[in-house]
Amino acid sequence: MCGIIGYIGGGNAAREVYQGLKRLEYRGYDSAGGAFLNGDELVVVKKQGRVEKLLPFIDGLRATAGIGHTRWATHGAPSDGNAHPHTVGDISVVHNGIIENYAELKSELVADGAVFVSDTDSEVIAHLLNKFYDGDLAYAMKKTVDMLEGSYAILAVRRGVQRIYAACNKSPLIIGYGDGENFCASDEPALAGKCDGISVLDDGDFAEISAEGVIIYDGDMQAVIREISPNLAVCENLGLGDCPHYMLKEIREVPLSVTQTVKAFAGAEQKLKAAFAGVDRIILTGCGTAYHAALLGKRYFEIFAKIPAETEIASEFRYKNPVIGKNTAVIAVSQSGETADTVEAARLARGLGARVIAVTNSRRSQLNRVADAVVPVAAGVEICVAATKSYTGQVAALLACAFAVAGYSYAEKAGVFGNIAELCGKVIENIDASSLAHLCSRSRGVYFLGRDLDYAVALEGSLKLKEISYVPGEGYPAGELKHGTLALIDENTVSVFLITDERLAGKCANAVEQVVSRGGRAAVITNVNGVPEKLPECVEHIILLPECEPYLAPFLTAVAVQTLAYRTAVILNRDPDKPRNLAKSVTVE
Repeated sequence: MCGIIGYIGGGNAAREVYQGLKRLEYRGYDSAGGAFLNGDELVVVKKQGRVEKLLPFIDGLRATAGIGHTRWATHGAPSDGNAHPHTVGDISVVHNGIIENYAELKSELVADGAVFVSDTDSEVIAHLLNKFYDGDLAYAMKKTVDMLEGSYAILAVRRGVQRIYAACNKSPLIIGYGDGENFCASDEPALAGKCDGISVLDDGDFAEISAEGVIIYDGDMQAVIREISPNLAVCENLGLGDCPHYMLKEIREVPLSVTQTVKAFAGAEQKLKAAFAGVDRIILTGCGTAYHAALLGKRYFEIFAKIPAETEIASEFRYKNPVIGKNTAVIAVSQSGETADTVEAARLARGLGARVIAVTNSRRSQLNRVADAVVPVAAGVEICVAATKSYTGQVAALLACAFAVAGYSYAEKAGVFGNIAELCGKVIENIDASSLAHLCSRSRGVYFLGRDLDYAVALEGSLKLKEISYVPGEGYPAGELKHGTLALIDENTVSVFLITDERLAGKCANAVEQVVSRGGRAAVITNVNGVPEKLPECVEHIILLPECEPYLAPFLTAVAVQTLAYRTAVILNRDPDKPRNLAKSVTVE
């Protein structure tokens, strides 16, 4: 969702905030803005569109403090007026989260004479701060947040006051400690290379940040000490290299994400095994791509550990009354570790006595703090909104978990993961999805079909194509064609079949026949010997992948469907890195 950053110190605050917003743009890119303490002035700049639109307006500033925001719209369409910061009087505010009772608060404020200039929920915060300010912005912040319902990470500045004031609840906020300068931000990567130590604020915390230091208060405004940990975020090479888009670059990094994730797993193996002691049931939960990874994890636990496993979409699970207890393990999968529905699902499970295991690409996140054990995904920074290398990293982490729970040691299965990385590299090097992508780009709908593990990847392939190319479609079990899906098939649709299990190949080939006999266009992605010969002659595209064990095939088919989605988006002149209406990290409902 939205990204926020703040800086105060002897450096150029405008430049620091701008650079921070560029690093945070994956969290939202509908609009961006900043508020800067420039001498005795409070300079506010905000624009609809990408962060770079701010540069001409802030290039000459020599501010000592500033706060910034890059937006993913929730309340109010993207526009200059709805962009953050919101300013009332001499106070400017940026906000990440959702204020659930904003309509009631706005009505009360309007009745008192307040004039609103945006359609956002966040503007109520600026009005409340201005209303309660009596010379102490910290206590105005306390009075304000006491009236808020929902999630928030708030930064505020006031003209003439060399301080940044912060508050958070159910939305992440990190403090960074420098030498004569201090930072705050939505997440750790935004502070890579900027400071040596960081603190993660607890829900309900406040902070008063100056160049000289940071004072943190709890919900009762009592000064508290939060642990200062090393800033482990590194300044990764965020250049594109020879790639025109981050998505292509990150697909090419899939083999490394698998290798690094498995190496990182070695350090978590013993704690994971301890968390699984006595477990007789597993629930895996996540949203979007993470949920699709969980579907594969479910099958891995069943295949290798022989433990009953289920999957739940986190946004549904958190509002159920699940029957779970101390012998249930809940595995929560989230790239950022901040996905609101997944974090709340994990909290629910923990409250009901379940063991909670986090699978995340983030070292410090809300999900990590809820969990009994954390299984790291070491995919590195992923700039493209659509998950690619983080998805295969999640699948690798879940496979490693299943091996460990089944009693295999890391050393026993290290060669398997080396083989996965090598095979993925071959797919990346040799795959040609351009012709099929042209066909998909002209289609009214694209349907991905498969059985068992292939069905899980079919769902992810459909999601990838929809989110970056905007071509409609769905993922289906291939065996369900006759139960309604065939009604969608005609000459304007494309069906992409994934066939990687020899036991099911014949049945899947029959499903291909059902599609083409009804005038549908069909394509097949397979690594099973003999499948091409079993297919109807009118199958237009066959993509061959390297042979492997069926349980390893999802890594290869994932690369194939990711590449297909990427090529289709490029043909349609869509931006695969920043698809419309979407953000990388969904930190609100």
